[in-house]
Amino acid sequence: MRKSVHVAVAGSLVLALGACSSGGGSGSGGSADEISYWLWDSNQVPAYQACADAFTAKNPDVSVKIEQFAWDDYWTKLTASFVGGSGPDVFVDHLSKYGEFAAQGQIVPLDDLVERDAVDTSVYADGLVDPWRYADGSLYGLPKDWDTTAFFYDEQLVADAGYTAEDLWAADWNPDDGGTFEEIVAHLTVDAHGVRGDEPGFDASDVAVYGLGINPNFEETGQMQWANFTGTLDWDYLDENPWGTRYNFDDPEFQKAVDWFYGLADKGFAPAAGVFSEETLTQIGSGRVAMGTNGSWATGSFKSLDGIEVGIAPGPVGPTGERASLFNGVADSISASSQKQDAAWEWVAFLGSADCQDIVAEHAVVFPAIPSSADKALAAFDAKGWDVSAFFSYREEGRTFLPPITVRAGEVNAIASVAFEDIALGNADSSSLTAANEQINAVLED
Repeated sequence: MRKSVHVAVAGSLVLALGACSSGGGSGSGGSADEISYWLWDSNQVPAYQACADAFTAKNPDVSVKIEQFAWDDYWTKLTASFVGGSGPDVFVDHLSKYGEFAAQGQIVPLDDLVERDAVDTSVYADGLVDPWRYADGSLYGLPKDWDTTAFFYDEQLVADAGYTAEDLWAADWNPDDGGTFEEIVAHLTVDAHGVRGDEPGFDASDVAVYGLGINPNFEETGQMQWANFTGTLDWDYLDENPWGTRYNFDDPEFQKAVDWFYGLADKGFAPAAGVFSEETLTQIGSGRVAMGTNGSWATGSFKSLDGIEVGIAPGPVGPTGERASLFNGVADSISASSQKQDAAWEWVAFLGSADCQDIVAEHAVVFPAIPSSADKALAAFDAKGWDVSAFFSYREEGRTFLPPITVRAGEVNAIASVAFEDIALGNADSSSLTAANEQINAVLED
């Protein structure tokens, strides 16, 4: 059932696009030979420290200070730093965030620098550069890596339930009855008396093992919750993406899918909001959750769980006949307030080069943006015995899609996150998304 991941990465990445500091930042008075670099993923710090060391070896007059913050803190601190002038010189940016920064003049367009230094952007896998062009056509980031999401699972719990990896790969889904995917989730669920979720006498109020974990993330992308399912509908976030002006959270099929997703907790097959405060990594690590979605960037963390053998399966095939994943290709951006623009650009150019991306590949933590480097990452994953083919399966037998890229993304997310959390908490059903959608569209029209 599984597709071989050993295909030419240049081909497998032709994705269907049509996972506050006082440091040495520009406003913090850092030393003349030091630039600050912010990122959110702690797993990637060693790889980028190795890149920083290699960069300084080539540019001995410049050093790089890396600072890492957890995802939620990261964006809060970054926004505050732009206001206070104490931000990083360079930071890892996100497709769903950068439009707002570009609109406010908080990041530097790179076109002139790329042209001046003859940087060849064709080296990146197809589809990774164009999403980083703002509505006016300006480029605001050089691609560093890409990710998709899949389902990590406890191999022992799956085997105890009588399933194989092939069963998970063959699962299908629909918003009416959940398809074979829900059947699997139900059977993986076990109450405190040993009764499975699809057996008579199952007690949904006293669950020992949930079939499906739910990440406590309520964002407009749904990347860490429902996006693997809604992506298999004839639906997209926006009227056009990127730079659309109207969201589609009022779509009846989308709303049905959202009700199905959060309804799994009502059935006892998934934890209700508040049961877990941490992501599926911790949930599966606790032994109380059999399966849960997460990004390719988290592979190393799942594989390192103590006493648990973890497998990876892609999302189920949905009503369109495809499996689907949100696709995100992150990039590095330069703060407009940086007082060290020349050094910042040298660092960004190095981050976007094969010299750095080959180093990152050796750490087997993400899939670099340059295909030859991605090939080396695959070799590094293989050397560890980690099967990451699920993350490539969407290209081979499904689709990938962009997160919603709009202006005023912060305001959009503020409305959407409250609406989705209310549904998860049982305070509203998905029909409430129609009113939220109207508020969001009003923001974009303003």
